[in-house]
Amino acid sequence: MSAVAVRNSNHFGTAAYFTRWSAEQGCVALLATNASPAMAPWGGRVKALGTNPWSIAAPAGRHGVAVMDMANTAVARGKIYAAAARKEPIPATWAADAHGVPTSDAQAAIEGLILPMAGHKGYVISFMMDVLAGVLTGSQFGANVAGPYEPDRHSGCGHLLITIDVESMMPRAEFERRLEELIEATKAVPRAPGVDEIFFPGELEALHDARAARHGIDLPETTWDSLRQLAAETGAALAAGRIGAQTA
Repeated sequence: MSAVAVRNSNHFGTAAYFTRWSAEQGCVALLATNASPAMAPWGGRVKALGTNPWSIAAPAGRHGVAVMDMANTAVARGKIYAAAARKEPIPATWAADAHGVPTSDAQAAIEGLILPMAGHKGYVISFMMDVLAGVLTGSQFGANVAGPYEPDRHSGCGHLLITIDVESMMPRAEFERRLEELIEATKAVPRAPGVDEIFFPGELEALHDARAARHGIDLPETTWDSLRQLAAETGAALAAGRIGAQTA
């Protein structure tokens, strides 16, 4: 087993990128990070805790990698920013405005707070991820973490990566066979009406990744305009073909 703590770091992107890589090397990995305040503690109306995402991944034999990557809020903060950029409404279960009232207005949600997933359960998981990634690593925690949209402040967030070498428990082939059995039993469960397929953790993301590799990545027009402006300011050239950008 190994444990690596990162102190006073910054936003590191997608947690599953790192746990997936660990799983491909034959490890089960758990990665926790904290983040800038986005939600209130259960019963509060002022942002005091981050989304504090975490990820677990394991090698899954012929199924590739089983991986979970989730924030502890009802939705990842980036989806609300994307909805605001597209001027689209959001579900009222995602966020609350600055007064703590649930809202479907994405901009009001940005100015307010994101609601925890599963009520109080999301709150306590987020709190404990802050213990692992912030308090334990010696980094900032709670409301003291700065986000990527605050360029005049140091982030101070922390990360904790724990890995377990499967071979220390059993031969990797046996582990993967056992996980394949779990995946296949899960996918074979009778489906609810209207459901075409049951997916194991990480399967949908792998399908989306394969689609993006073939067809490119869809971007809101506002994001594409920002890239154009950044390219003009820096003298960088944008790739021809708009890299699969969405224009509508």
